[in-house]
Amino acid sequence: MKTSDSTSYSELAIRFESNVNKVMEGQEASVRRVLAALISGGHVLLEDNPGTGKTTFAKAIAASVSGSSFSRVQFTPDLLPSDIVGVSVIDPETHAIRFQKGPIFTDLLLADEINRASPRTQSALLEAMAERQVTVEGKEYDLGDIFFVIATQNPVEFRGTYPLPEAQMDRFAIQTSLGYVSVEKEVAILNAQKHRHPLRDLEPVISHQQLVELREQVRQVKISDELQKYIVSLTNATREREEVLLAASPRASLSLMRISQALSLFEGRDYVIPETVQSAAADVISHRIVLNHDAKFAGVTGRSLVEKILSEVVAPV
Repeated sequence: MKTSDSTSYSELAIRFESNVNKVMEGQEASVRRVLAALISGGHVLLEDNPGTGKTTFAKAIAASVSGSSFSRVQFTPDLLPSDIVGVSVIDPETHAIRFQKGPIFTDLLLADEINRASPRTQSALLEAMAERQVTVEGKEYDLGDIFFVIATQNPVEFRGTYPLPEAQMDRFAIQTSLGYVSVEKEVAILNAQKHRHPLRDLEPVISHQQLVELREQVRQVKISDELQKYIVSLTNATREREEVLLAASPRASLSLMRISQALSLFEGRDYVIPETVQSAAADVISHRIVLNHDAKFAGVTGRSLVEKILSEVVAPV
């Protein structure tokens, strides 16, 4: 596995990860999962409390890729779809109508507190996330070959939040959280930012073209027929549970395969093993599941259900 500069793709992925970790103290596991989503072509939903570093995380990823663009949209109740996608305006000089592109036309989009906007505005991202294009007044606009969305949301019980539609949730390859770090790691954060933010000193370690190549290489990571059947068995098991109202879709199976392939690169392998699939399953599947009221009342969560399924479905040897 060689890039044009003779560096292995696994080493390139690890270098990318190490660079982001310079800023994200104590968040190594989350960094790897999110970067795995990026290099596999998926999008990420981060659910967490304010102040845990979600915006810094997105900026660190963008700063690590040379030649990439970054946009941040703060979602609010009065935000309109046109505020994200763009709007047609009249040119004051030519008096012709032209399309003024919105912040969605970028390489990395941070959709901050996405669940504070109305479902109508949230849905403005659906086509972009699924097809990497937007359609305005019947015309299609391409969003580029590395378009990547990191959306953040406050815990759903917070006031002033709107639950994301099921179709929107299914567009995210993974849902994960950063959470609070240990006391020692938080002290290290204070020391690192005593004089200036380490983000200001972060240098790019991967080019736009290398990221495109890395995405192509993820699809070359070998995965056996047995493991593909295992992945489908895991998602299919959610469709057979009586406590599930909405089960995982085939898109979940595809996401789990791609994430597993990407994680294998970080692990230094050009093939997928069952343990890698199992480590990613909860982040990929759980947010796509809708449970019935009895299950919720009993304390069942999407994540706990996936963990139970993992214990029941036999993995290939």
